[in-house]
Amino acid sequence: MLNLKIVLLGSGSVGKSAITIQYVNGEFVDQYDPTIEDIYRKAIEMGNDHFMLEIMDTAGTETFLSMRDLYIRNGQGFILVYSITAKSTFYELEAMKDQVCRVKEAPVSKIPMIVLGNKCDLEPNRQVSSKDAESLCKKWGDVEFIETSAKTKLNISQAFEQLVKQIRTKQPAKPTKKSKCQLF
Repeated sequence: MLNLKIVLLGSGSVGKSAITIQYVNGEFVDQYDPTIEDIYRKAIEMGNDHFMLEIMDTAGTETFLSMRDLYIRNGQGFILVYSITAKSTFYELEAMKDQVCRVKEAPVSKIPMIVLGNKCDLEPNRQVSSKDAESLCKKWGDVEFIETSAKTKLNISQAFEQLVKQIRTKQPAKPTKKSKCQLF
């Protein structure tokens, strides 16, 4: 079984934890304390391959931004999350993408990455159009974009599956066998 390290990045309150918990446990949690860091594990099968996903749910608050470089350095695939109901969270994606590229010392085209516009169940409160997000991702070099809802499960599994496919395509030699002495 191959071990893949996935890192969720995004501003506070965009739904990173809700997405992760929905994917791993199949439940929606709408209230919890702000995350400092949590690691979740989920075994999946895609085709004939078996993977153990280690999903790092990172802090979205300024206080813990200094820890991001470590998570990014160890990560193999990245999910950048914003809320469709908060334009400010969308504007912060560029800096997150730039940080990933800087730490990984690679252009975005070489990094397995997907952008999620979360909370699409709150359509009446939308502040970021799908078209704006698609344009941004195209500007970055055709980074994949998916709108999700952690509450309704919309596109949650598909987002992780697409990222696993990217990891296998863009970094086929990178997945490592599970080690007992690894930080994340």
